[in-house]
Amino acid sequence: MPAARPHIEPRRVPTADSVVVKELYLSLQGESSHAGMLCGFIRLTGCHLRCSYCDSEFAFHGGSRMKNADVVTQVLAWNTPTVELTGGEPLLQPGVYPLMESLLDAGLKVLLETSGSIDVRLVPPAVHKIVDMKTPSSGECDRNDYRNLTSMNANDELKLVIGSREDYEWSRALVREHKLGQKPYGVLFSTIFDKLHPRELAEWIIEDRLPVRFQLQMHKYLWDPNARGV
Repeated sequence: MPAARPHIEPRRVPTADSVVVKELYLSLQGESSHAGMLCGFIRLTGCHLRCSYCDSEFAFHGGSRMKNADVVTQVLAWNTPTVELTGGEPLLQPGVYPLMESLLDAGLKVLLETSGSIDVRLVPPAVHKIVDMKTPSSGECDRNDYRNLTSMNANDELKLVIGSREDYEWSRALVREHKLGQKPYGVLFSTIFDKLHPRELAEWIIEDRLPVRFQLQMHKYLWDPNARGV
Protein backbone atom coordinates (compact mmCIF):
# COMPACT_ATOMS: atom_id res chain seq x y z
CA MET A 1 0.00 0.00 0.00
CA PRO A 2 1.30 3.53 -0.76
CA ALA A 3 2.31 5.67 2.20
CA ALA A 4 -0.36 8.04 3.47
CA ARG A 5 -0.10 11.49 1.96
CA PRO A 6 -1.19 14.78 3.57
CA HIS A 7 -4.61 15.96 2.44
CA ILE A 8 -4.53 19.05 0.23
CA GLU A 9 -7.72 20.99 -0.28
CA PRO A 10 -8.59 21.53 -3.97
CA ARG A 11 -8.35 25.09 -5.22
CA ARG A 12 -11.68 26.90 -4.88
CA VAL A 13 -12.46 27.12 -8.58
CA PRO A 14 -15.90 26.14 -9.98
CA THR A 15 -14.40 23.59 -12.39
CA ALA A 16 -11.76 22.22 -10.00
CA ASP A 17 -13.54 18.86 -9.73
CA SER A 18 -13.54 18.19 -13.49
CA VAL A 19 -11.46 18.48 -16.66
CA VAL A 20 -12.19 18.61 -20.39
CA VAL A 21 -10.80 15.40 -21.84
CA LYS A 22 -9.97 14.90 -25.51
CA GLU A 23 -9.07 11.21 -25.23
CA LEU A 24 -8.21 8.46 -22.78
CA TYR A 25 -6.18 5.46 -23.88
CA LEU A 26 -3.73 2.79 -22.80
CA SER A 27 -0.42 2.36 -24.63
CA LEU A 28 3.34 2.26 -24.10
CA GLN A 29 5.13 5.40 -22.97
CA GLY A 30 6.99 6.61 -26.05
CA GLU A 31 9.31 9.23 -24.56
CA SER A 32 11.35 10.26 -21.52
CA SER A 33 13.23 7.97 -19.13
CA HIS A 34 9.93 6.10 -18.72
CA ALA A 35 9.89 5.06 -22.41
CA GLY A 36 8.70 1.54 -23.09
CA MET A 37 6.58 1.24 -19.94
CA LEU A 38 2.87 0.44 -19.99
CA CYS A 39 1.09 3.75 -19.42
CA GLY A 40 -2.41 5.20 -19.37
CA PHE A 41 -2.82 8.54 -21.11
CA ILE A 42 -5.18 11.38 -20.23
CA ARG A 43 -5.12 13.94 -23.04
CA LEU A 44 -6.76 17.20 -22.03
CA THR A 45 -8.22 19.76 -24.42
CA GLY A 46 -6.78 23.20 -25.07
CA CYS A 47 -3.45 24.90 -25.69
CA HIS A 48 -2.35 28.53 -25.80
CA LEU A 49 0.67 27.79 -28.05
CA ARG A 50 0.81 27.04 -31.76
CA CYS A 51 4.15 25.31 -32.25
CA SER A 52 5.19 24.73 -35.85
CA TYR A 53 5.90 21.05 -35.21
CA CYS A 54 2.86 20.30 -33.03
CA ASP A 55 1.62 16.73 -33.47
CA SER A 56 -1.53 17.09 -31.38
CA GLU A 57 -3.42 19.98 -32.97
CA PHE A 58 -6.57 17.86 -32.74
CA ALA A 59 -6.48 18.51 -28.98
CA PHE A 60 -6.86 22.29 -29.33
CA HIS A 61 -10.66 22.06 -29.32
CA GLY A 62 -13.50 19.69 -28.50
CA GLY A 63 -13.49 16.92 -25.92
CA SER A 64 -15.90 16.16 -23.08
CA ARG A 65 -15.97 17.42 -19.51
CA MET A 66 -15.47 14.60 -17.03
CA LYS A 67 -15.52 14.51 -13.25
CA ASN A 68 -12.04 13.88 -11.86
CA ALA A 69 -13.37 10.88 -9.94
CA ASP A 70 -14.57 9.30 -13.21
CA VAL A 71 -11.19 9.85 -14.83
CA VAL A 72 -9.46 8.13 -11.91
CA THR A 73 -11.90 5.21 -12.13
CA GLN A 74 -11.13 4.77 -15.83
CA VAL A 75 -7.38 4.84 -15.24
CA LEU A 76 -7.58 2.29 -12.42
CA ALA A 77 -9.59 -0.03 -14.69
CA TRP A 78 -6.59 -0.23 -17.03
CA ASN A 79 -4.57 -1.89 -14.26
CA THR A 80 -1.41 0.03 -15.07
CA PRO A 81 0.80 1.63 -12.39
CA THR A 82 1.67 4.67 -14.53
CA VAL A 83 -0.46 7.45 -16.03
CA GLU A 84 0.46 10.56 -18.01
CA LEU A 85 -1.45 13.82 -18.31
CA THR A 86 -0.80 15.46 -21.64
CA GLY A 87 -2.52 17.80 -24.11
CA GLY A 88 -2.71 20.36 -25.44
CA GLU A 89 -1.44 22.06 -22.32
CA PRO A 90 -2.85 20.33 -19.21
CA LEU A 91 -1.93 23.13 -16.80
CA LEU A 92 -4.45 25.50 -18.40
CA GLN A 93 -7.28 23.63 -16.67
CA PRO A 94 -7.80 24.35 -12.93
CA GLY A 95 -9.13 20.83 -12.39
CA VAL A 96 -5.85 19.21 -13.38
CA TYR A 97 -4.21 20.07 -10.04
CA PRO A 98 -6.70 18.18 -7.84
CA LEU A 99 -6.82 15.44 -10.50
CA MET A 100 -3.08 14.91 -10.12
CA GLU A 101 -3.53 14.74 -6.35
CA SER A 102 -6.29 12.15 -6.75
CA LEU A 103 -4.19 10.01 -9.08
CA LEU A 104 -1.29 10.12 -6.62
CA ASP A 105 -3.62 9.24 -3.75
CA ALA A 106 -4.72 6.20 -5.77
CA GLY A 107 -1.12 4.95 -5.65
CA LEU A 108 -0.26 5.72 -9.28
CA LYS A 109 2.97 7.05 -10.72
CA VAL A 110 1.87 10.28 -12.37
CA LEU A 111 3.67 11.88 -15.32
CA LEU A 112 2.88 15.35 -16.65
CA GLU A 113 3.79 16.55 -20.15
CA THR A 114 3.76 20.36 -20.12
CA SER A 115 4.89 22.99 -22.60
CA GLY A 116 7.47 24.88 -20.53
CA SER A 117 5.52 28.12 -20.83
CA ILE A 118 3.84 27.75 -17.42
CA ASP A 119 5.77 27.59 -14.15
CA VAL A 120 5.39 24.12 -12.62
CA ARG A 121 5.94 25.05 -8.97
CA LEU A 122 2.24 24.47 -8.13
CA VAL A 123 2.34 20.92 -9.50
CA PRO A 124 2.50 18.32 -6.69
CA PRO A 125 6.20 17.51 -6.08
CA ALA A 126 5.59 13.76 -6.45
CA VAL A 127 4.45 14.20 -10.07
CA HIS A 128 7.12 13.40 -12.68
CA LYS A 129 7.11 16.55 -14.80
CA ILE A 130 8.36 16.45 -18.40
CA VAL A 131 8.83 20.11 -19.30
CA ASP A 132 8.98 20.65 -23.08
CA MET A 133 10.85 23.96 -23.37
CA LYS A 134 10.44 25.40 -26.85
CA THR A 135 13.34 25.70 -29.32
CA PRO A 136 13.53 28.43 -32.01
CA SER A 137 11.95 26.42 -34.84
CA SER A 138 8.77 26.00 -32.77
CA GLY A 139 7.94 29.66 -33.32
CA GLU A 140 7.08 29.89 -29.60
CA CYS A 141 10.55 30.20 -28.09
CA ASP A 142 9.71 33.58 -26.56
CA ARG A 143 6.93 31.97 -24.48
CA ASN A 144 9.32 29.87 -22.38
CA ASP A 145 9.06 30.41 -18.63
CA TYR A 146 12.66 30.10 -17.41
CA ARG A 147 11.52 29.84 -13.81
CA ASN A 148 10.98 26.18 -14.63
CA LEU A 149 14.74 25.65 -14.61
CA THR A 150 14.68 26.22 -10.84
CA SER A 151 11.14 24.93 -10.14
CA MET A 152 11.87 21.37 -11.28
CA ASN A 153 13.06 18.63 -8.92
CA ALA A 154 14.76 15.23 -9.13
CA ASN A 155 11.52 13.59 -10.36
CA ASP A 156 11.52 15.76 -13.46
CA GLU A 157 12.96 16.04 -16.95
CA LEU A 158 13.54 18.98 -19.28
CA LYS A 159 12.80 18.10 -22.92
CA LEU A 160 14.17 19.99 -25.91
CA VAL A 161 12.75 19.09 -29.33
CA ILE A 162 15.27 19.81 -32.07
CA GLY A 163 14.63 20.20 -35.78
CA SER A 164 17.70 22.05 -37.05
CA ARG A 165 21.30 22.97 -36.28
CA GLU A 166 20.00 26.32 -34.96
CA ASP A 167 17.75 24.49 -32.51
CA TYR A 168 20.67 22.34 -31.41
CA GLU A 169 23.02 25.27 -30.85
CA TRP A 170 20.32 27.12 -28.89
CA SER A 171 19.74 24.04 -26.74
CA ARG A 172 23.46 23.47 -26.24
CA ALA A 173 23.85 27.07 -25.07
CA LEU A 174 20.96 26.58 -22.62
CA VAL A 175 22.60 23.45 -21.17
CA ARG A 176 25.95 25.19 -20.75
CA GLU A 177 24.82 28.62 -19.56
CA HIS A 178 22.45 27.23 -16.94
CA LYS A 179 24.73 24.31 -16.01
CA LEU A 180 21.87 21.90 -16.58
CA GLY A 181 24.17 18.90 -16.22
CA GLN A 182 24.43 19.79 -12.52
CA LYS A 183 20.68 20.05 -11.94
CA PRO A 184 18.81 17.28 -10.08
CA TYR A 185 16.58 16.64 -13.10
CA GLY A 186 17.45 15.02 -16.42
CA VAL A 187 17.72 16.74 -19.81
CA LEU A 188 16.26 15.10 -22.93
CA PHE A 189 17.19 15.90 -26.54
CA SER A 190 14.70 14.68 -29.14
CA THR A 191 14.37 15.22 -32.90
CA ILE A 192 11.32 16.50 -34.72
CA PHE A 193 10.13 13.36 -36.51
CA ASP A 194 10.97 13.45 -40.26
CA LYS A 195 12.60 16.87 -39.87
CA LEU A 196 16.07 16.04 -38.51
CA HIS A 197 17.66 12.60 -38.84
CA PRO A 198 18.24 11.13 -35.38
CA ARG A 199 21.79 10.15 -36.30
CA GLU A 200 22.74 13.80 -36.88
CA LEU A 201 21.54 14.78 -33.43
CA ALA A 202 23.28 11.79 -31.85
CA GLU A 203 26.57 12.73 -33.50
CA TRP A 204 26.31 16.37 -32.40
CA ILE A 205 25.73 15.30 -28.80
CA ILE A 206 28.72 12.95 -28.91
CA GLU A 207 30.95 15.58 -30.51
CA ASP A 208 30.11 18.15 -27.82
CA ARG A 209 30.07 15.64 -24.92
CA LEU A 210 26.75 17.07 -23.75
CA PRO A 211 25.36 15.71 -20.44
CA VAL A 212 21.93 14.93 -21.93
CA ARG A 213 19.82 11.88 -22.76
CA PHE A 214 19.20 11.31 -26.48
CA GLN A 215 15.72 9.95 -27.16
CA LEU A 216 13.40 8.98 -29.99
CA GLN A 217 9.62 9.23 -30.07
CA MET A 218 9.23 5.47 -29.85
CA HIS A 219 5.52 5.45 -30.65
CA LYS A 220 6.15 7.07 -34.04
CA TYR A 221 8.37 4.17 -35.04
CA LEU A 222 6.06 1.47 -33.70
CA TRP A 223 2.86 2.86 -35.24
CA ASP A 224 1.91 5.27 -38.00
CA PRO A 225 3.38 8.68 -37.02
CA ASN A 226 -0.07 10.26 -37.36
CA ALA A 227 -1.94 7.55 -35.46
CA ARG A 228 -4.00 8.59 -32.44
CA GLY A 229 -4.62 6.66 -29.28
CA VAL A 230 -1.17 5.06 -29.26
